[in-house]
Amino acid sequence: KILKEKGATPTDLEEEVAKALFDIEVSPSSDIKADIRDIYISSAQELEVKNRLALVVHVPFRVWKTVRKIQGRLIRELEKKFNKKHVIFVANRTILDKN
Repeated sequence: KILKEKGATPTDLEEEVAKALFDIEVSPSSDIKADIRDIYISSAQELEVKNRLALVVHVPFRVWKTVRKIQGRLIRELEKKFNKKHVIFVANRTILDKN
């Protein structure tokens, strides 16, 4: 569930997010399991926002359309798993040179 650049090792937080995504995918009661199968993350980080922690999950732009389709339900599930932390999804875009 984690797609990193060659040689980069995932952090503990990224492993935790990937495990949570996998748990949602394999749970029998999940109604988003078909869509979540295509989702993977590129990185994750924690930020402090107004005395609460926010979890920023970066996904590749290729899977952004799928994430947007199930974003509300996915955020609700992840906020349950991460003790009421705010969860934000951000797309990683690659800007190509004109040449």
